[in-house]
Amino acid sequence: MSGPKSNLYEGMYVVSAALSEDARNKALEKIRAGITSRNGEILKIHDQGRRRLAYEIDGHREGIYYLIYFNLGPEGIKELWQEYHLNENLIRFMTLRADAVMDKIEFKALEEQE
Repeated sequence: MSGPKSNLYEGMYVVSAALSEDARNKALEKIRAGITSRNGEILKIHDQGRRRLAYEIDGHREGIYYLIYFNLGPEGIKELWQEYHLNENLIRFMTLRADAVMDKIEFKALEEQE
């Protein structure tokens, strides 16, 4: 008999840029603890740094972006989302199923149109 089913997920998290570095680290650790406390495994964290938001969200114009790849059972995702809605330092989050862990995040340049 095999263990509980686990899926690979890609989570994008936008943390308030108004926080101090220590508070940002605590916010990231809270996200990590939420995953690992539900028997999840964090595979890779990409710190995308401070970026301007496309539009103002609850008075925030900038955020610190983190992309986290992790394994977790499907039942844990709903619990995580409930926890994220209560996290006042988390501006936005998105979780998607992933096929593979990206070792490096790269964006292709837009081709010039004629």
